[in-house]
Amino acid sequence: MVAQLIKNQTNLYDTDYNLWVLETVKQLQNRDLDSLDWENLIEEVLDLSERKRRKITSLLMKLIEHLLILQYWECEKERNRGHWEREILNFRLQIIEELEDSPSLNNYLNSKFPDCYQKGRKLASKHSQLSLNTFPQKSIASLEQILDENWLP
Repeated sequence: MVAQLIKNQTNLYDTDYNLWVLETVKQLQNRDLDSLDWENLIEEVLDLSERKRRKITSLLMKLIEHLLILQYWECEKERNRGHWEREILNFRLQIIEELEDSPSLNNYLNSKFPDCYQKGRKLASKHSQLSLNTFPQKSIASLEQILDENWLP
C-alpha cells in the first residue's frame, strides 16, 4: 500500500506538478511522512538553493554591466545616466535583500565575483557595441564597493 502511494505521488509529480506540491504540503502538515515522495521533495528543496544562487549571480552580472557602461560608454552617458544609475540601485537593492534573507550566499557571491565580472564585461560590450577590450579585464572595484549604494565609478 505504501509503495503504491509513493508511486502515485511520483506519477503526480510528472503529470501535475502544482497538485503534487499541494498534496506534499498536506502530507507534511499532517506529518504523514510515509506517504511523501521523498526523492522529488529532496530534489525540489535543493533546487530552491540553486535558484537563489542563479538569481544573485544574474543580478551581480547586470549590476557590473551597468557600472561598466556608466563608466565607459561616454557618448551615451549624458542621455542615459539617470536610467543607468536607477538600474544600478535596483540591482544593488535586490542583491542586498537576497543576502539579508540568506547570509550564507555571501561566500558564494564572493567566490563567483570574478566570473560575474567577466560576464558583466561581455554584457556591457554587447549592450554598448563597444569592443570588449574597452572594459578592463581586472575588476574596476571590489565586490564590497560594487555593492555600496554610495559608490559609482
